Amino acid sequence: MSNVTEMKRLAYEIRIHVLDMLAEHSHGHVGGSLSIADAIAVLYAGVLRHDPKNPQWEDRDYLVLSKGHCGPALYSALALRGFFPMDWLYTLNHLGTHLPSHVDKNLTPGIDMTAGSLGQGVSCACGMAMGLKLSGKKNTVFAIIGDGEAQEGQVWETMQIAPAQKLDNFIIMLDNNKQQLDDFTDTICPLGDMRRKAEDFGWFALDVDGHDCAAIADAVAQCRAAGKPGFINLRTVKGKGWPEKEAVNGNHGVKGMDHAMVAGAIEALKAELAAL
Repeated sequence: MSNVTEMKRLAYEIRIHVLDMLAEHSHGHVGGSLSIADAIAVLYAGVLRHDPKNPQWEDRDYLVLSKGHCGPALYSALALRGFFPMDWLYTLNHLGTHLPSHVDKNLTPGIDMTAGSLGQGVSCACGMAMGLKLSGKKNTVFAIIGDGEAQEGQVWETMQIAPAQKLDNFIIMLDNNKQQLDDFTDTICPLGDMRRKAEDFGWFALDVDGHDCAAIADAVAQCRAAGKPGFINLRTVKGKGWPEKEAVNGNHGVKGMDHAMVAGAIEALKAELAAL
């Protein structure tokens, strides 16, 4: 297994930069960006084949952030891994930025697919995996989707077609943080047992703690060895790392953020990072 401590360190650093850049911008999609930090850290600290100096490397693994509004977490990881300068983070969503509110492959080095219209990213990821498979390539395609996004019909079309096409190079990671834009997911449209549903569609499916880097890395390894599409249901907490906003309504996008508001959370994250 890859260095789990490095994964944990990267997760802390991602959360610190997410809070810092969104405070600089005064608002943004903070809840989901924080909930996927551990999954992103596992990918970029030991799972994804990638080359920051050559983002279009043909043998890389692909990541489609289908919940494209959570770009701040991915941007933080990409900057920390050297895809672009760290000071780009503080241009988030500014005029002329390389880092728009929703990820855009034409603007940002390291972004493999433009996303934001929920459901479309995972459809594209499935098509990418199919194309690579038909070309005899060994790349793996990862897609991170949200639980609110899983209400979209395109997600379920993907759930059907990937096993039928035997896409063993395709892994979906569901950020199951139990909340969506307007309320808790169970209040709006309950998803039920997503691991079992994925399994019934023909996926190799696992249910893991989405804030346990070692468990996520192990789940990815199992999916890669399974011989069928992989589905990882990540049990996460929306707003993880900002105690005042964890698992509370209204943390999807927080307006009026400033550095004083997040200072305590950043200080605590830095202390935990230093203790690793």
